[in-house]
This record gives sequence, structure tokens and C-alpha cells, in this order.
Amino acid sequence: MKQLSLDNLRTFVSVIELGGYAKAGDFLGRSQPAISLQIKKLESQLDRKLFIKLGQRHVPSADGNWLYAKAKELLELNDSIFRSLTPAPLSGRLRLGIPNEFASTLLPGLIGEFSKRYPDVSLEVTSSLSRDLLHPSQRDHFDLILALVNPDEDTEGEVVLEDDVVWVGDSAHPLVGSTIPLVLAPDGCMYRSRVIEQLKQQTFAWKITYTNADLGGITAAIQQGLGVTALAKSSLPANLTLLKHPHLPKLGKVNICLFNQDTQHPVISKTLAEFFTTRLKNN
Repeated sequence: MKQLSLDNLRTFVSVIELGGYAKAGDFLGRSQPAISLQIKKLESQLDRKLFIKLGQRHVPSADGNWLYAKAKELLELNDSIFRSLTPAPLSGRLRLGIPNEFASTLLPGLIGEFSKRYPDVSLEVTSSLSRDLLHPSQRDHFDLILALVNPDEDTEGEVVLEDDVVWVGDSAHPLVGSTIPLVLAPDGCMYRSRVIEQLKQQTFAWKITYTNADLGGITAAIQQGLGVTALAKSSLPANLTLLKHPHLPKLGKVNICLFNQDTQHPVISKTLAEFFTTRLKNN
């Protein structure tokens, strides 16, 4: 069965629309002889003369004019198939809310990878306590929120990972003495509440030695020997150590949830949410 070359048809259409072989060659990045050869192949296959020469100009013959309309239809069908099946590049602005510890440990590598793949997406990131990110007065300020939720709480978010809450410290400063020194975030932090709740059920003495909302500040304090803290296991910084000690009670589980509430750019939010899901589950 005979088949027309779409490449030859595109050259044929370009010659007509641009007014000559030379201009079509410039447009398609081919030499004038190469354009002429394509037209001759098309004419040979169809056994029709598609152009007539008037002076220095090539103008379509009657058969050429008839073929021009059909060629346009074929090329448009071909191009529409590729347009439909080729995803449009993502672009737009995404407002992300994320807990501070994940912004420090999870976000840098993930955002670097995401930005390389989708350079036209602008990310506006806010780090805060999960409680604040999900507060009704703040929630609408974000398109996508990563937040911690206690397992016994109902949530509208998608539970990406049920994680362990673990004790974290510096191996260079082991726990000594009869009092557990704590380095914690301010009131409202889920880790702080969990730690105090569990320690109150123990008989061991404890005290808060340092308070800071920023994971960088907490890490620096721990590395100076000021105490220990608690984090979701998946957010453990590389420069700190997971601790096990007989005076440190188990801290239970926490749900890491995604709240996708973006109606303007749902594809962008869904794509970034998939990045988070993959990274957290493979952490």
C-alpha cells in the first residue's frame, strides 16, 4: 500500500505558503536542492505535476492547489495527535506550607529535583508549626500543606506516612545525670506536647533547657550539649543521631499528611504532592 511522507507534505505546504523553494529551505533548515528533491519525490509518487514555473517563481498547479488543502488536513491531524498526547509544561506559582523540620531536611533535595524538572513553576514556601499551617485563618494562604497530625485525630488530609516519633541527640553528648535536658520548639509544637505528656507519666526528672522554633537553632543547641529533642524519624537531620536510652519513654506515632487545596493549578500541586509521597515512603 502506498503511503505519503508527511515530511514531504510539510515541505510542499511550506513552499506554497512561503512563496518558493529558497524561503521554504530557510524555514525548514534545508538546502534548496533538498527541497526540490522532496517535491520531485512527491510528484513522482502521485504522478502529478504540483508546481509550474512562472519566471523565477514556482506556483502550484491545479493539482497542487487540490493537494494543498488535503495536505493541510493531514498535517493538522498529525500535529493535533501529538499536542493531545504531549503534556504541556507545568507553569505557575505554588504556595507550599511545610513544618520547619521537613523544610530543613526533606525540602532542599526534593525542591532541587522538582525545579530542574519544572523550571517554570515558582514555589513560595512558608515554614511553620503544623498547627499554625492548618489553622482556619492561615490555611487558605496555601495551595499545598505538609503537616503532622496525631493518629487519633480525624483529618481531611491524605496520610502519606505513619511515622515514628523518635528521640534525637548528638552522639558526642550522651545523656548523663539524673535529669533529662530537653531542647524543644515553643508551645503548640506537636513534638513538645508529646514529649511532655510522656515524660509526665515517668518517674525520671526532666527540664527544658532551650526553646527555639527553628530546627537549625535546635540542632545547634543539641550539638553544644544542651539536651535532646524529638522528631519524626523521616525528618532526622544527618548531623544528629537517633537515641535509645532507658530513661527515654517511647513517643508513639505521627501521621505525615498532605492537604492539597489548590484549585488554580491542580496539576502542579498534584505533581509536587507525588514528589513528597515518593520521597517520604522511600526515605
